[in-house]
Amino acid sequence: MQKNKTVPTLEWKNNAVRMIDQTLLPEKLKVIVVGDPAEMWRAIKRLAVRGAPAIGCAAAYGVVLGANKSTAKTGAVLLKDINKTADYLATSRPTAVNLFWALERMKAVAVAEKGLPVVALKKRLLDEAHAILAEDTAMCRAIGDNGAKLVPKRKGVFGILTHCNAGGLATSAYGTALAVIYSAFAQKKNIRVFADETRPLCQGSRLTSWELMQAGVPVTLICDNMSAQVMREGKIDMIVVGADRIAANGDAANKIGTYGVAVLARHHGIPVYIAAPSSTFDLSLADGSQIPIEERDGDEIRRGFGKLTAPKDVAVYNPAFDVTPANLITGIITERGVISAPTKAKIARMLK
Repeated sequence: MQKNKTVPTLEWKNNAVRMIDQTLLPEKLKVIVVGDPAEMWRAIKRLAVRGAPAIGCAAAYGVVLGANKSTAKTGAVLLKDINKTADYLATSRPTAVNLFWALERMKAVAVAEKGLPVVALKKRLLDEAHAILAEDTAMCRAIGDNGAKLVPKRKGVFGILTHCNAGGLATSAYGTALAVIYSAFAQKKNIRVFADETRPLCQGSRLTSWELMQAGVPVTLICDNMSAQVMREGKIDMIVVGADRIAANGDAANKIGTYGVAVLARHHGIPVYIAAPSSTFDLSLADGSQIPIEERDGDEIRRGFGKLTAPKDVAVYNPAFDVTPANLITGIITERGVISAPTKAKIARMLK
């Protein structure tokens, strides 16, 4: 991941999950210890841990925490407690499909291994959570390698715009969209990243710019409403963002504002790439209209970071995500390769 950041986004240590509290960055780098499912639910809900892949990894460990708290004496009884914990964690956030993917995977392991002694079953669940974390790391590095091929090596600066945070903080390590950037930078390609601030929670300014500066990658922060001007000035050659859920036809949900960036990019003739692991695809959904969109508390806008910035009783609409239609997406960068001009058939072939 970043060469100067030694604290993992999340890790299992001493029968608990240690994770960076991302709500405090960049002002403070603090590691919190999560020891039970309720604490994990709150950590996911309040965005202490965020980003679809990282949420999936955290949820898997949340199931382990629930299993370890269980007093069940048989695998069958423990299975009921595991299902209860998983169903509870699934209520934390609705959009990121990796959350549900990881929980279903943990539940499947529990069903398959319910005949084991309780101690052995608990260990088997921990091993599975470790596997999910390790697989995510490997997938992110493969995404970076595949995406870096799209970045040319040239004397002039190649400008890349990214929205929200899809770096190591959003995954087990390295990232998805930022993996492309890290890999291109490691290959000595002359890049400059423009990071959208990403209102209202400023994941671009607080997290992405911090990550890239830690890694020594040239980064320029801009407000969300500056993207069109920067594109018109010819400073952007490529857009690369992450995703929280991708429908079967290639429609992709990402942080609110991504759709607008894609529309602007189409007008300016700039390619738009989504970088995401195969676990982010939800083939049960025909298109993006079926993706559930989380709506968050209006005070995230009225009282941004604790300061009143609007009338305290003004009505607020605060969707956390929007959906970029597949026809605005140049390609989807996965650990298996790049799906150019994504369609349902191309996605199905890649994921087969």
